[in-house]
Amino acid sequence: MTNAIQHINPGGMLQSPAFSQVIVTEGSGKTIYIGGQNAVNAKGETVGKGDIKTQTEQVMKNILTALAAADVTLDQVVKLTICLVQGNDPAEAFAAAQPFMSKAAAPPVITVILVAALGHPDHLLEIDAIAFAAG
Repeated sequence: MTNAIQHINPGGMLQSPAFSQVIVTEGSGKTIYIGGQNAVNAKGETVGKGDIKTQTEQVMKNILTALAAADVTLDQVVKLTICLVQGNDPAEAFAAAQPFMSKAAAPPVITVILVAALGHPDHLLEIDAIAFAAG
């Protein structure tokens, strides 16, 4: 695959005609863009309503599923953008993500943005990721 874009919607994640779960670009390396993940399971159900810890864990599971579908790991994640609904404790969200992120060889760059709301009123955070695998 030379200079191509591949859209992946892996099993185990919500299948939507409105967006892709993962986009892979390839050239001299492979860049993987993972769209904003919410605490939604494969059935489209919100997990952990009102619980930032449980929602963070589901989001991280979704990110791991997306990374695996693109044949990369947390070691290749270079960027995370975290949108956190105001009123939630960022420290609590980071603590819930730490067991996942501590498995990575080095931490990615991270941007945290506090927002008034997300696309669904039950979602407390959304995380997108960018990963890179050398060619």
